[in-house]
Order: sequence, then C-alpha cells, then structure tokens
Amino acid sequence: MYVILLLRLIVSFSFFFFVFQSSFWAAFQLFQSLAIQNTRMGLSFAKLFSRLFAKKEMRILMVGLDAAGKTTILYKLKLGEIVTTIPTIGFNVETVEYKNISFTVWDVGGQDKIRPLWRHYFQNTQGLIFVVDSNDRDRVVEARDELHRMLNEDELRDAVLLVFANKQDLPNAMNAAEITDKLGLHSLRQRHWYIQSTCATSGEGLYEGLDWLSNNIASKA
Repeated sequence: MYVILLLRLIVSFSFFFFVFQSSFWAAFQLFQSLAIQNTRMGLSFAKLFSRLFAKKEMRILMVGLDAAGKTTILYKLKLGEIVTTIPTIGFNVETVEYKNISFTVWDVGGQDKIRPLWRHYFQNTQGLIFVVDSNDRDRVVEARDELHRMLNEDELRDAVLLVFANKQDLPNAMNAAEITDKLGLHSLRQRHWYIQSTCATSGEGLYEGLDWLSNNIASKA
C-alpha cells in the first residue's frame, strides 16, 4: 500500500514538474521574444529620433555682383549684427547655425575680375544664394547674365537657387516681382528656385530664406 502511494506521489510530482518546466520554458521564450521586439523597437525609435533631431549640414554658395550686400548678409546671419565690410577679395566662409541645420556659407567676392573664380567653389554646393542689389537698376542685366552663366555649369545642376532681393529699405528699390522678371527666373523650368525680399542691415527676410533652403534641400536629399 505504501509503495503504491509512493508511486502515485512520484508520478504526481513528475507531472507537476513537467507542467512547471513547460510553463517556465514557454514564459522564458515569450519574455525573450518581447525583449527582442522591444530592443528592435528601441533601435527603431533611436534611429527615428536621430534622423529627426540630428543636426544636418548643408553647403551653401553665396554670390552676386560686388556691393550687393553678401558679406553684410553673412555676418548678420552669423553674428546677428551689422559689421563694417570692405570689398571681398577672395572669399569669406562661416558656419551659420539655424534650427537643426548647420549651414556652411561661402561668400565669394563679386568684382568682375574675380567672377571667373566662382567656378572653383561650385563642387558639392547644395544651395546657391544669389544676392541682388535691388536699388542697382543699371546693373540688373549684368546680374542676370552672371546668374544664368553659373546655372549652366554642370556642377550646379542639382543645386537649388535662392535669390535675395536685397536693400529693400531703399526708396528706389525694385520689388521681388520686378527682379524676378529682370533676372528671367521664370525661364528656369528645370531649376527649383525662390526669391526673397531682404534687408541685410535689419535682417528682414534672411531667416525666411534659410527656412526655404532647409526645407527644399532636405526634400531633395
């Protein structure tokens, strides 16, 4: 009798142990599966967070005729103040931090003897800022010719174009619509472009231009 009871106890214990072991193993596998899923989800969120908030870098070339206000614009963006400038012989380069974007801006001199050197700065340019003196009616045709000559260069074929219609604070300044017409911007059917009225001394319009650049360069990336 005792032997039978002992055998029953052994069988019951073995069955209980088997059920417990099976349940434990199933629970372990479930936990492991959830851990892997959470790890993958965590990595996905980390990648998404990095993609959304990581600082982007953009290379911008800023050109235009001499005395258009390029250097004043550059340092207004960089320092937030007006600096005394002299005609740029060669180039200035500064990094402008705006929102989550780091713009490396190359400001190249605009004198006629320097303009042939512009091509040396075209490589890897993502955005082109062309600055126009809105008050200089005598040279707007010259500005148009230089702009279209540049845009025909193969190295700039993918660059977006932002035109700063600068010096809008002057009473004789052409408005953005007039400059658009005189520069022949509507003929640029294969080019993504935008014109922004600006005043370099007050900063008006400058950050709106950077917003457009950041949105449109990012959309092409």
